[in-house]
Formats: sequence, structure tokens, C-alpha cells
Amino acid sequence: MPTTLNLWGLIKTMDGKHLASLFPKSFVILLPFLILRRVLAIFSIFKRDNCFPAFFLEECRSPPSLRQMSIPRSWGCLTILAPRNLFYMRNNLLFGSRCWMVRFSAEILFKSVSLRLFGGKCDNEDSEPLENELLTNLLSMGVDVGMAKKRQPGVFNRMGINEQDLKMFLLSKGASEEVIASIISRYPRAITRSTENLSKRWDLWRTVMTSDLEIINILKRSPESFFRSNNNLNLENNIKFLYSVGLTRQCLCRLLTSAPRTFSNSLDLNKQMVEFLREVSLSLGHSDPIDFVRKIIFKNPFILIQSTKRIKANLQFLQSTFSLNNEELLALICGPAAGILDLSSDCTKRNYENIKEKLFSLGCTEEEVQKFVLSYPDMIFLGEKKFNDKIDCLIEEKISISEIIENPRILDSSISTLKSRIKELVNAGYNLSTSNITLLSWSQKRYKAKLKKLNNG
Repeated sequence: MPTTLNLWGLIKTMDGKHLASLFPKSFVILLPFLILRRVLAIFSIFKRDNCFPAFFLEECRSPPSLRQMSIPRSWGCLTILAPRNLFYMRNNLLFGSRCWMVRFSAEILFKSVSLRLFGGKCDNEDSEPLENELLTNLLSMGVDVGMAKKRQPGVFNRMGINEQDLKMFLLSKGASEEVIASIISRYPRAITRSTENLSKRWDLWRTVMTSDLEIINILKRSPESFFRSNNNLNLENNIKFLYSVGLTRQCLCRLLTSAPRTFSNSLDLNKQMVEFLREVSLSLGHSDPIDFVRKIIFKNPFILIQSTKRIKANLQFLQSTFSLNNEELLALICGPAAGILDLSSDCTKRNYENIKEKLFSLGCTEEEVQKFVLSYPDMIFLGEKKFNDKIDCLIEEKISISEIIENPRILDSSISTLKSRIKELVNAGYNLSTSNITLLSWSQKRYKAKLKKLNNG
């Protein structure tokens, strides 16, 4: 029976050269089938040096006991064990599976492998040409390889890379070479998708989007939305289900544009959320649950990628904090407060407490604070510093807190926009302390037209 060597003790006292001299002339390395590509690279070295080893296949049914150590190489996490005459390596994830077994002599193996404390080094120079070819292709396409490797380094160690097929496919759909390079740079996993898979997925997206150009525009903004999953059956089932709920093509287009992860969810997960929303509508006395679901999803396309626990916590917060009855809560979440349902409940509470504290310090009452938030619930999205800085900016410009409470949307504008507009209006003779301040939140086009009238008047 083989006996297990205490590798930890040996490694602590001996270097790789002395360790190699202890082993018999032959031993076995058991490698997972998934790293066959790496093994073939080593074979090419042996063939070059006219010392190609014999190899055979065998089924590993009950490997002996072993002492484990991790080797941080591209082969993954390997386990080394050493019975009396054998030296095995096997992938922890494939215990007992069919693997390649290769018989080497100690002399040959230690020519290409060196053992060091807690590490292993493999001379796999001949495996580099394939990666070099890929890198050359990507660079010629204008891809930022540094960015791509930083984002998804594992892609460059995979087989089945289709960068040229991806390029031809996207060109046929109207994408420019610059857009393709940007897509791969930001989401390199895209080059692992087959043309067949891409074509099928594109056709499914076209059942929602009206043109190829619309899809290209989404990919320019968020390539992950299209390439994140290759499960086209799940995508198809989700599209069918959401149509069956009564969502329009316009609504599904909004989901694909704003929250594409909805379609990567499992079908069961989306069904659970829709059922939860139906239950909420019934508990609040809504007469048409399907209509309620459509309204909520249309107003807040991110809701399907949130947990039911988070939404339930936010509903409880709104109802208890503002002392709302079911009818009032229903009107709020079907209207202006739909957007905050997917916000973290802790964040919701923290931001609201900051709003209260800041407005209390300026002399506001509890009633005024609640009126302020309920009139524009999106205010809760503002973090502590951003909210306080905007309030301070307006107060410094002699705008009263009562005016701010009556016109909460002015806090949508950035501090730089508020300051520049206030300065321009003052220079044009506009008195902000006595005049309407809503124009501080107007669109740029509308604001410029008003400023031009003031200057010409």
C-alpha cells in the first residue's frame, strides 16, 4: 500500500533540487481534462527536445489520501499527493472524474518544472503563440487590451475565442469599428460568444427593439446588457412572460434600455416579483392588480432586479413614517414614489433623517418636512453631503427655505448649475428673493430662452 509523504515537512527543510532527488525515477501526474491545452503545450517542448513521454488514459475512481498544497498557476488550484512511488496532481473541482494521466521520468519532469515553497513554475512558452495571436488581432482592431485584461483577465486563458466572428457580426448590424473596439475593451467576454448564439440573441432583442440601430446604441452604452448571458432560451421565456403580464413593447424596450439584467433573471425570479406586486396591490385595495403591475414596472424599470424584501421594507417605511392609509400609499407608489421602492431601505432611512435634521436646523416643522418630501420623493435619493451643500448654496444666495420647500425640484440641478444660473439671473436684473425660482430647475433650452428675454427686456 502506498504511504503518504509529509510534503509540508519536506518543503520546509529542502529546496526543489533536493526534493526531486528523493523521488523514484518515474511518477504520475494526474491532470484535469480541462487543462489539456496546457499539457499539450508542455508536450511540444518535449517533442522539440526529442524526449517525448509515453502517456495513457485511466479512470480515477478512488484516489488515495493526500496532503494538500496550493500552486498559484494558471492550472487553477491543484492538489499534490505523494505515495511511495507516485506523485499526483488533481483539480479539487473534478474529484473522481475522467482525467488525463501522463507518465514522466523524474529527469524529464524536473527539466521543465521547478518546485518552490508554496508555489510551482511551469515552462509553457509554447502555449504563448495562441495568446499572442489573439492580442495581435485585438490590437489591430483598436481594442484597449490593458483595460480588457484588467476587467476580465480569465477570458484570455479560454479556448473558443471568436474575436473576428464578433467583429464581422457587429459590422453586419451597422456597428462601426470604433464601437466594436469599445465593446470588447469594456466587456471582453463578448469575444467568447459564437455567431450562432449572437444571431439568435439579436433576433430575440429585435422582437422588442424596432431597429438594429437601437440595439447598437444600447451596446455602446452598456455592452454587458447583451453579452452578459448566453442563455437565449431564458431570454425568450422572459420576453414571452412579460408580454403575457400585459407589458407593452414600449415598456419592454424601456426595460432592455434601462434594466437589461431583468432578462438575465431566471424566469421563476421574475414570476415571483410579479406575483409579489399583485399581492401588494390587493392588500392595498387596488381593483386591477395587472394594471398596478404595469404601472409600477413602467415607472420603475429597475424593480424586477430588486428583492421583494427590499421593496417590502420601503413600503413599510413610507406608510409608517408619513402615517399613510392604504389609499394614500397606493397613490404615492403608483405616482411620484415609485422610484424609491428599489432604494436600499437603510439608505432611504439615513437620507430622510438627514433631510429632517437639516430642515429642522433652518426652522422647519415636522409637517413642512413631510410636505417637502411627499411632494417630491426623489429627494430621498440625495446623499447627506449633496443635499446639505445645495441647501446651503441657495440660502447663501438669499433664497428662503420656504421658497425651497415650495419648489423642491430645484434641488435636481447641480451646485455648479445653480450658482451659474443665479449669477446670470442677478446680472439680468432678476430678483430671486421676490420672484419665482422654478426657472432654476428648467431645461437648458427653456432657461436660455428666458434669460435671453430678460437680457433683451
